[in-house]
Order: sequence, then C-alpha cells, then structure tokens
Amino acid sequence: MPRQILQVSRVSQGQRLDKFLSETALWPSRSFVQKIIEAGGVSHQGVVLKANYRLQENDEIEINWSEPRALEVLPQKIPLDILFEDQDLIVVNKPRQMVVHPAAGNYQGTLVNALLDHCRDLSGIGGVIRPGIVHRLDKDTSGILVVAKNDFAHLELANQIKVRSMKRVYQLLVHGSPPDSGQINYPLGRHPVERKKIAVVAKGKPAVTHFQVLERIGAYTFLEARLETGRTHQIRVHFSYLGYPLVGDQVYGHHKERVPLKGQALHAVLLGFIHPRTGHYLEFTAAVPTVMQEALAWCRRNG
Repeated sequence: MPRQILQVSRVSQGQRLDKFLSETALWPSRSFVQKIIEAGGVSHQGVVLKANYRLQENDEIEINWSEPRALEVLPQKIPLDILFEDQDLIVVNKPRQMVVHPAAGNYQGTLVNALLDHCRDLSGIGGVIRPGIVHRLDKDTSGILVVAKNDFAHLELANQIKVRSMKRVYQLLVHGSPPDSGQINYPLGRHPVERKKIAVVAKGKPAVTHFQVLERIGAYTFLEARLETGRTHQIRVHFSYLGYPLVGDQVYGHHKERVPLKGQALHAVLLGFIHPRTGHYLEFTAAVPTVMQEALAWCRRNG
C-alpha cells in the first residue's frame, strides 16, 4: 500500500484538507483524493481526518491508499496512429468516434482497449477503467493526447496540466463571425437543470480559452483555440455561450445542421509538454481529419 507524508507550510494553513491534497498533483483528480479520504486513508497523529479538516502549520499529514486493482478492461487489437512512444509515455492521434476510456454501456472499442493490446504497461493511477489517461478528448473530437505508461510519468504530466504549462491547441469550425482574436474567460460547472451538460455558472471553476481566426467562410469561421485551462467541454461551451456554436455540436449547437458532418468540428491539432524524465520539450501536430476537411470545403462552396 503506497504511503505519503506531507508537512503543511504556513501558506497552506487554514486550507481544507481535500483542496490541499488535490492541489499537490500527487493524485490525478479531486474525486480520487475524495475516495482516499472517505476510505479513512488520511490521518494526523493517528487521528483519521475528514475532507473539511482545516490544516494547521506544521501538521504532518499521512496518506495511505490502495494500489489499483488488476485491470479488468480487455485488450483489443485496434489500429493506433502513434506519434511517439518510449518507456514513459505514448502520444496518439485519436480518431473521431473513438471513446477514450470505457464507461457504463461502452466497454469495448475504446482507446484504452487498444492501448492495453499495444503496450500492456499503462499507469495504474487512473484505476481499472482509465489506466494511463492523463487528459481526455470527447468521442467526436479527434486529435492528439498523451498517455502515461507509469505512475511517475502520470503524476508529472498531470502536474503540467495543473500549472497550465502543457500546450494544447485545437482547430474548430463555428457558426457566425467572432472577433479576429481574443480570450474567453467564463467559469464552467454543471448545468443547474440539465446535469449531463456543462454551462457557464457564477460559482464554476475558472476556465480560459484563447482564440484566433484562421479563415472566414461566409456564415462560418475556422478558428484556432488554445486552452489555458482544460475543463470538460470547455471549447464547446465557451463558443456556444458567446453565440458561435461549433458546427455539428448536437448538445451545445444547432439541432438542425446544414453542414454534412457527423459530430462537432473540433480537432486537437497540437500538443506540447516537458518530457517527465528527460526534461526536454516535445511538441506534436496532426492535421485535421478528412471528414473535417470535407466540411470546410462544403462551407467554402455553400457558406
């Protein structure tokens, strides 16, 4: 069973325990931390702590958690577009229509199934369902993502996302004519009524998207967007909120779409990060897929 001891500094005095542990980036998510706390895995001087415990300077917090169970998701021989691979990580260009990891009712045909067949040695931090998964792309979003092969790489990459140093650039096609460039800074959280959706909410988590127009095509605009934060559905919700929904987005966009494209026109075109072991900066690019190029060509003819 892994064990970690953290000493609280003056800067963190008064902070909630769960927030403090989440911000260390030693674990992949706040929900993961919450499970450790709920299982009684966090203590101070032998006393088990709750999530709302307020830290005191010089507290020695002991954290114990169980190793992830043996993987139960089955490997599947599915072709992968691998851009880079070494002992620590693998960078892939995910196709549209592929789910990143298994979920209820969808345990086959995912990127995780394909990766388990390809390398078998993914990080266990994400648990049984999400081994090695540091960040995700929607099913209908194509493009680049990095997967960790071990816990060391996973924690280092997760920290780069946390401190906003990982470079993530997308290309997208939207309805309307947004400004030539700008920054979208609206907090995001669960929709107050439709709980499966994300929305701009006053008390949501900070979310920042930078964008620049690449091409104006009649009633449509082709853009490049860079994530400063990486909230669920961030790009889709931000542009929809401003009145420029993504072409093909059936959740946040127009329900009746003229452009012949199944799924939203969104592609993760560039990913850059510091290699966890070597310290070298790596950057990868992948051109938009054929179906999105065809949608752009249709807009140029009919926009």
